[in-house]
Amino acid sequence: MTRPGSFGPAVVATAGSTDPSAPLVVLLHGRGSHEQAVITLADQLPPGPAYVAVRAPIAEGGGYAWFANRGIGRPVTGSLRSTMDWFAGWLDGVAPQGRTVILIGFSGGAAFAGGLLLDDPARFAGAAILYGTLPFDAGVPATPARLAGVPVVVAQGEQDVVIPRELLDRTWQYLLGESGADATGHRGPGGHGITPDALHAVAAWLSEHVG
Repeated sequence: MTRPGSFGPAVVATAGSTDPSAPLVVLLHGRGSHEQAVITLADQLPPGPAYVAVRAPIAEGGGYAWFANRGIGRPVTGSLRSTMDWFAGWLDGVAPQGRTVILIGFSGGAAFAGGLLLDDPARFAGAAILYGTLPFDAGVPATPARLAGVPVVVAQGEQDVVIPRELLDRTWQYLLGESGADATGHRGPGGHGITPDALHAVAAWLSEHVG
């Protein structure tokens, strides 16, 4: 297992407010992508927060990944633990306890955001799980009422054939049901990509939860 310290410092892209007390929205890219690709979402999200896109620490192909996989949507437990610990160390440096932090993750970044949220629900003011699965059976608790009252939005494409359908369905059912989250769901036509309608739903959800 890779030690968190061996990943090196985080590489980030920023947008929006530069006020260190502004709500911080962390954008997490998909597997094989990078921070410059996902920071562009900030242009279509509400003004006011500080936006930061973080590059995943594991090089993969022409981009980066948040964890090693044992199958699509199924993180290796030790790998996920290492990268979550690395991320938590970075976050504590930029957002001391008490600052509002919201996670927005796409695909592999959605699984990573879900892992962070399940691991420490009190640390985050909400999360958007977009076109991905929660990291079930990967060492983080997905127990009943684990996310009681936590604002969550989940978006999925009805024709998504990248993430296994059983994982998408399990994620949907858990977040909108037994998790206890204050959950909003958006399912629409389309495959494995954020549609304009889904992004509009995320923007409206974010506006509601960052004032």
